[in-house]
Amino acid sequence: MADPRFFAKAGPFTLAELAERSGAALAKGSDPTLRMVDVAPIDTAGPDNVSFLDNKKYVEAFGHSHAGACLVHPDLASKAPDGMALLLSSDPYRAYAMVAGLFYPPVPAVPGIAAGASVDSTAKLHPTVEVEPGAVVGARAEIGRGSRICSNAVIGAGVVLGEDCIVGAGATLSHAIVGNRVNIYPGVRIGQDGFGFAMGAQGHLKVPQLGRVVIHDDVEIGANTTIDRGAGPDTIVGAGCKIDNLVQIGHNVHLGRGCILVAQVGIAGSAHLDDFVVVGGQVGIAGHLHIGAGVRIAAQSGVMRDIEAGGTVGGSPALPMTEWLKQSAMLGQMARNKGR
Repeated sequence: MADPRFFAKAGPFTLAELAERSGAALAKGSDPTLRMVDVAPIDTAGPDNVSFLDNKKYVEAFGHSHAGACLVHPDLASKAPDGMALLLSSDPYRAYAMVAGLFYPPVPAVPGIAAGASVDSTAKLHPTVEVEPGAVVGARAEIGRGSRICSNAVIGAGVVLGEDCIVGAGATLSHAIVGNRVNIYPGVRIGQDGFGFAMGAQGHLKVPQLGRVVIHDDVEIGANTTIDRGAGPDTIVGAGCKIDNLVQIGHNVHLGRGCILVAQVGIAGSAHLDDFVVVGGQVGIAGHLHIGAGVRIAAQSGVMRDIEAGGTVGGSPALPMTEWLKQSAMLGQMARNKGR
C-alpha cells in the first residue's frame, strides 16, 4: 500500500469500473460488483487489492497470491488460484497503469500565488495556475490553465507554458515554448546557451545562441536533465517523448515523436532522431547524425554514424546488434584461448 503521507488514494472501485477504465475483459465467473480498495504487488496483495501479472517469472507467485483480482494475459489465466477474479488483457502492464492511475490520480494545481513567490506584472497566468513559495515568473511569460510552478522554479522572460504542466522544484526555463501536459522534474535546465564556439589559437569565440527550445505535448523530462536552446534553428522535443534523469540534449537537436531517452544519455548538437527511437542508458550520440524511426540503441553505446530506420545497434562504435554480439563472442573466445 502506498504511504498515505505522500499519496492520496481514490476509490474503492468495482471490477466493472476497473475493466472499463483499463479496457480489460472480466473473466467468466468474476463478480463485476466486487469492490477493490487499492493496487498492490502480486506477492503482498490482499483480498481487496487488484494486482497484475506481466512477467512469466512471477507465475509461481501468481498461483499463490491472495489478491482479490488480477490483470493478466488470457494465456496465463489458467495459472490463477481459485477464487481470484481476473481482468483479461493482451497488455496487462499497460492496463495496470490505467488502473493505478484511477486509484492515484494526478494531484491538481491549487490556484493561487503563494506568499514569497515573485510574478512579474506583465506575465499572463490563467486563474487556475498554482505558483509555490520562492518561484519566479518573469516578464511576459505565459502559463496555461491548471499548471503548477513548484518552489524555487524560475520561468524566464517570454517563456510560454501550456495547460496542465508541472515545473518541478528548482527547475529553470528560458527561451522556451512548452506544450500541454508537460512534466518537468526538479532541477531541470531548459533553454540555456548551447555549447557553441568558433575555436582558434587566438581564443575560442562564443557564438550567440539565437534559437529556442520547443517542447510539444505530453513530454516528461527527468530530474537534472539539460536541454540547450538552438544556435539559430530551434532545439525540438517531439510529442510524447519520455526523457529520464541526467540527460544532456545539445543545441539544434531534433527529437521526433515518442522517443525514449534513458538516464545519462548525451546527444551532441544538430543530431536528428526520428519518431520512436529508444536510447539506452549512458549512450553518446555524436553531432549532426540522423537516427531513423524506430531505432533501438543498446546501453553504453557510442553512436558515430547515421542509423537507418528500424535498426538495432550496440557497442562503441555502435554496430548492428548481430555484428556487435558476434564480435563480443569472438573476443571472449580469444581471451579464453590465450596461452593455450
